[in-house]
Amino acid sequence: MVLSRRGSGSITLASGQTLALHHRTQDEEDLPHATKKTMADHLRKYESIFTLTPQRMRMIVEAFKETLELGLEKPTQVVPMIPTYVFGFPTGEEVGDYLAVDLGGTNLRVCLVSVQGEGKFEITQTKYRLTEEQKHDDGQKLFDFCAECLKTFVDTNLVEEEGGLNLKPGETLPLGFTKIDHGVLIRWTKGFGAANTEGQDVAEMFRKSLAKYELPVTMTALINDTTGTLIASHYVNPKTKIACIFGTGCNAAYMEHVKDIPKIKNLAIDDSADMAINCEWGAFDSFEHEHLPRTKYDVIVDESSNKPGEQAFEKLISGRYLGEIMRLVICELIDEGVLFLGQNTYKLESPYVFETAFLSLMESDPTDELLMIIGIFSHFFAVETTLAERQFFRALAMLIGRRAARLSACGIAAIVSKMGYLDEGCLVGTDGSLYNVRSFLKGLCNVWLLTMSIILAQKYPGFADRIHEGLVDIFGEKGRGIMTCHAEDGSGVGSAIIAAMTKARKESGLYLDV
Repeated sequence: MVLSRRGSGSITLASGQTLALHHRTQDEEDLPHATKKTMADHLRKYESIFTLTPQRMRMIVEAFKETLELGLEKPTQVVPMIPTYVFGFPTGEEVGDYLAVDLGGTNLRVCLVSVQGEGKFEITQTKYRLTEEQKHDDGQKLFDFCAECLKTFVDTNLVEEEGGLNLKPGETLPLGFTKIDHGVLIRWTKGFGAANTEGQDVAEMFRKSLAKYELPVTMTALINDTTGTLIASHYVNPKTKIACIFGTGCNAAYMEHVKDIPKIKNLAIDDSADMAINCEWGAFDSFEHEHLPRTKYDVIVDESSNKPGEQAFEKLISGRYLGEIMRLVICELIDEGVLFLGQNTYKLESPYVFETAFLSLMESDPTDELLMIIGIFSHFFAVETTLAERQFFRALAMLIGRRAARLSACGIAAIVSKMGYLDEGCLVGTDGSLYNVRSFLKGLCNVWLLTMSIILAQKYPGFADRIHEGLVDIFGEKGRGIMTCHAEDGSGVGSAIIAAMTKARKESGLYLDV
């Protein structure tokens, strides 16, 4: 038997099965562990690596602003600053019934939103499960499935007792599908890979499917969820000027002056108009890596990803990667002989097994002995920990989470600074699993952990406070006027409100070609 570098090994039995073994230098009850002093020494090293100073943050903000402006000036930039052709914020007077279809990573959601004006709405919705086969089948078949689900929803929720739809002759329902009623798909995300769609006008493909099922709906808006979040959040609270998503990915949207979007000057849109911009800011500092404080762990995450060099900002702040960054640090300390001596650590060796939810739970642990951290390592990774190690893990989780929040603050600050929102202040509608930890907890099977986490960690603990702290470090006391708030449903309510706004604009004959 050959031992692995972490004191573990395996032998192959006559049956062909592999039996994992581990080497221990002492008795079971007296495993060698790092001392409190040793862990404190290592923590100081990681504090220097993961801490972001106010001066460095202000430098990042300036570089971020320049990148945003370049994306508005020229097409095909790293941060593309996509014009959405959503003109201005809702007035609050929008009313009517609107359908919305949200094609998510695991479900198709169909919504009927009754927009009631004055920031009020009612929503009826149904979710339909998407299979992996559907996500990778022919693109037109995927949109046929969307239309079929929409027909089922309409027949269930909008058909009167007599069997007819509650519509006037010739009337159709406006539909928002999360440019306004047409759009070329650049690339699939969220695990989709449907063939014959990239580079195609997906709105036109969906229209074909709607016609196939003879649905009485008019495709009015094709949006992304961040733009919908901006519009829905402003509809409910007009102080909202920016929307951000901090989840498995990250993005932002805000309302820009058309006069400051040089790349669409040829469209002859009135300079006095405003238009929502979908930043796609997760790509900031991609390829060149000149501005963000990447550690060697971030470099490993990037180089081992399916898109090396891309989405540099996202890889430092999004929920998909924070757990992996911490796992890499832990594995380094195992290799150095600091952690889990004499224990079998093979369960920690697989990439992405360390969920970002674990960081959230570690920070939320209210017990003196840090029992929740004991549960994480014993239940999921079958290793024992000392109090000194658990204190180190919690402190490391705080460092990684705090860096993510402070970098997020840099992105928000770049938009605030560019648009001149600092003096008057504004709200930032924010959504995503870093703000709602339940999204992370779906995969956890330990009932005690799940129960405690729902009680203690409705969102990543302190994430919002750390963003606010970062904004004050960047702007001084005026930064306190920039506050995050829970965002409204962008892909449902936001899509419906944009459909209402677009319908009204086109009926008034304004900008019919976009």
